[in-house]
Amino acid sequence: MASSHSSSPVPQGSSSDVFFKKEVDPTKHIRPVQSLPDVCPKEPTGDSNSLCVAPSLVTDQHRWTIYHSKVNLPAALNDPRLAKRESDFFTKTWGLDFVDTEVIPSFYLPQISKEHFTVYQQEISQREKIHERCKNICPPKDTFDRTLLHTHDKSRTDLEQVPKIFMKPDFALDDSLTFNSVLPWSHFNTAGGKGNRDAASSKLLQEKLSHYLDIVEVNIAHQISLRSEAFFHAMTSQHELQDYLKKTSQAVKMLRDKIAQIDKVMCEGSLHILRLALTRNNCVKVYNKLKLMATVHQTQPTVQVLLSTSEFVGALDLIATTQEVLQQELQGIHSFRHLGSQLCELEKLIDKMMIAEFSTYSHSDLNRPLEDDCQILEEERLVSLVFGLLKQRKLNFLEIYSEEMIITAKNIIKQCVINKVSQIEEIDTDVVMKLADQMRMLNFPQWFDLLKEIFSKFTIFLQRVKATLNIIHSVVLSVLDKNRRTRELEEISQQKNATKDNSLDTEVAYLIHEGMFISDAFSENELTPIAIDTTSQRNASPNSEPCSSDSVSEPECTTDSSSSKEQTSSSATPGGVDIMINEDMKLTDLELEKLANNIQELLYSASDICHDRAVKFLMSRAKDGFLEKLNSTEFITLSRLMETFILDTEQICGRKSMSLLGALQSQANKFVNRFHEERKTKLSLLLDNERWKQADVPAEFQDLVDSISDGKIALPEKKSGATEERKPAEVLIVEGQQYAVVGTVLLLIRIILEYCQCVDNIPSVTTDMLTRLSDLLKYFNSRSCQLVLGAGALQVVGLKTITTKNLALSSRCLQLIVHYIPVIRAHFEARLQPKQYSMLRHFDHITKDYHDHIAEISAKLVAIMDSLFDKLLSKYEVKAPVPSACFRNICKQMAKMHEAIFDLLPEEQTQMLFLRINASYKLHLKKQLSHLNVINDGGPQNGLVTADVAFYTGNLQALKGLKDLDLNMSEIWEQKR
Repeated sequence: MASSHSSSPVPQGSSSDVFFKKEVDPTKHIRPVQSLPDVCPKEPTGDSNSLCVAPSLVTDQHRWTIYHSKVNLPAALNDPRLAKRESDFFTKTWGLDFVDTEVIPSFYLPQISKEHFTVYQQEISQREKIHERCKNICPPKDTFDRTLLHTHDKSRTDLEQVPKIFMKPDFALDDSLTFNSVLPWSHFNTAGGKGNRDAASSKLLQEKLSHYLDIVEVNIAHQISLRSEAFFHAMTSQHELQDYLKKTSQAVKMLRDKIAQIDKVMCEGSLHILRLALTRNNCVKVYNKLKLMATVHQTQPTVQVLLSTSEFVGALDLIATTQEVLQQELQGIHSFRHLGSQLCELEKLIDKMMIAEFSTYSHSDLNRPLEDDCQILEEERLVSLVFGLLKQRKLNFLEIYSEEMIITAKNIIKQCVINKVSQIEEIDTDVVMKLADQMRMLNFPQWFDLLKEIFSKFTIFLQRVKATLNIIHSVVLSVLDKNRRTRELEEISQQKNATKDNSLDTEVAYLIHEGMFISDAFSENELTPIAIDTTSQRNASPNSEPCSSDSVSEPECTTDSSSSKEQTSSSATPGGVDIMINEDMKLTDLELEKLANNIQELLYSASDICHDRAVKFLMSRAKDGFLEKLNSTEFITLSRLMETFILDTEQICGRKSMSLLGALQSQANKFVNRFHEERKTKLSLLLDNERWKQADVPAEFQDLVDSISDGKIALPEKKSGATEERKPAEVLIVEGQQYAVVGTVLLLIRIILEYCQCVDNIPSVTTDMLTRLSDLLKYFNSRSCQLVLGAGALQVVGLKTITTKNLALSSRCLQLIVHYIPVIRAHFEARLQPKQYSMLRHFDHITKDYHDHIAEISAKLVAIMDSLFDKLLSKYEVKAPVPSACFRNICKQMAKMHEAIFDLLPEEQTQMLFLRINASYKLHLKKQLSHLNVINDGGPQNGLVTADVAFYTGNLQALKGLKDLDLNMSEIWEQKR
């Protein structure tokens, strides 16, 4: 068994004939050796004859042959664990760790179906039929005689006697179970007096194992005998192979001798020259490397010099270049092993220095005196700082500037308050310690001047912030523009390279078409461009010669080396400062655009900060209700100042801040509420004290009405001396019509004009004022209705009765207000937004309410006479004398009614009223005549009634303004029966 493991597979005679052609038996049929597949697509595969010749060290050393193959593909592809290979003990332990994996089908191989073999099956079917026919006619000879079959069966029977455990692939005696199965311990147990029997058992076991060994050896010998011819042929081939190797060795020795002679004569001198040239180049490289090391050695002192002059960008560029040189040119040099970490720490220190420097700059820029005309402080320093911060990706420097803005805004207000309080002698700062309390002691003019000064300071402050942020914004945009131009150049370069690759592909295709080797074409044509590109790169990189001077202590040398790795372009900032924009600023376009937006947002934030501080200043003064106690003129002045400041900040920053506007709106709402409550209270007191008698009209009210007629809805300015000489008028003349009014209505018109003027002065309260004014007009209508129609004036004022004159005067006052409602509506409509026009419906409702009230007063006047007619005519009797006492009394009451209302109401309205009264009179007279059975029959009673009616008609038409009144009295008679 041991010998079987050391043996190796013996090649068959058919395979050995390929390598030893002189021993080939011409009588045997040898299949020609097929050429191997083209495993290397860049080289020719060669013909079949060349594979039968041994390789030549001279002619075949650069050509691929089958001897370059390093993998036995059949051995690699066959899994020894498969069932067909289980009996092959030579490889029983090889491939046990193989894992079956699913082979993914290739996308480049076509899908083969049965249709592809149809042609082959048609061609081979006829041959298959002939072959089957021949097999039936001539049965195959038995290749083994019966003796061999008998011997084979016998050997198989003997092998079956050997236990299966010895045939397992994983048979190993170091396994305890296998060892116990082969050598049971029971055969070696000598205890209990059984020693002789155990010894016999052990001997029997040894004989059994020897028997198994003999069986195996016999079978092995049998197998060797079957393959004896192959063994003898292998031995013969071995002797021939040794002879062939001996001849080959002699040929190699001769070849080496010739090559040595050629090398000595033709190559040694040239190679020596090449070695000297290479040595010189190496010396130059070492010298340049030493110069570069000397330059790098001066990095730290040069960085210190640059930092002393605040050249942060130059220092960072020098550090970046030095680190790049350390990683590429000076990598692995022991003396510089700590320089990289030192430069990293120095870079972190520069970051902190730049942050601190920017904080210092922000503080000094924002806190310098606001009277200074210079808007930008040290523009070159600011630009340098911003470039350095962008290079280091320290994009949070805007937060530092924002915090400094908040502090500066607080200080501006504080300093203004201190300056103002110090100028007021009435304020004792020793008694009142808190600055806010001192500020609250200022009266309105003093506080208003203080607010105006604060707004002025804030305006200058925002202008400075805008100028500074514009510089920062221009720097960011210049870097963004540089990035875009660099990207465009890269795209153009890529397009050129793609064009070059296409031309190269065309050349390669041409070479393949001409039959040349691709490897030869590349080796001949591409070595030159590669060498040229390498040379150009080395020439373009100044690091090969970092300094033209041998002196390494000069700072200029270091500066040159630091800038040698940069691709720079000059960018002119708005301030006229030329800054070198470095490609090391690896900020993306998205980051730069976001930073530019943040700069604009910071300007908006500056406006919001100023507005927020102003709001806090206003709220601190409004704690004791100071702002709510302002009169209309003071509040209007304050609101105009605040609106001016809001517009100024919007013009500077480009966006309207809403905090101060909201505070102004809040105070305006409070002002409107107080304004409305004061006037509503005033109107209520006037109505409660109104006796509803006609009042004289002062000249100033007539002027007020005249100004409204001229289109000027505002309170007229007081004229000194002129109004004192003019006497009051009895009525108010409005556009040619006379209005007899009470004093409350005159003041109400003035109050309405105050509302309109407040809207002009404070446009933001237009909607609130409209709502309040409509409420005021509704209140006047409802309250006057309660006092006159509802007779509330009897208890409130102490009137004895509500007369027709009171009713007519109330109606005329309402008509005057109705006359001005369209004017007021147009005034508000011109100041409302289109989406707010729906609020104008309040005026429509008010107009309808006023007309309804006027109609109710008219109905009340008719109702008074109606009750009088009912009372008098119910006692009417048709008898002498003529006119009767009843009709005399009726005409007397009608004359009193006419006298009461004629001077108050216009003539048209008086006529309409008396027409309605006359209709009521005719109704009651007709009812009484029907009750008395008086008909139009021409009798005595008819004559008496006709005489009374004529007396009534004559007296009524004799009244002023009723002459043309149509008093048709024919309807009083019923139809003649």
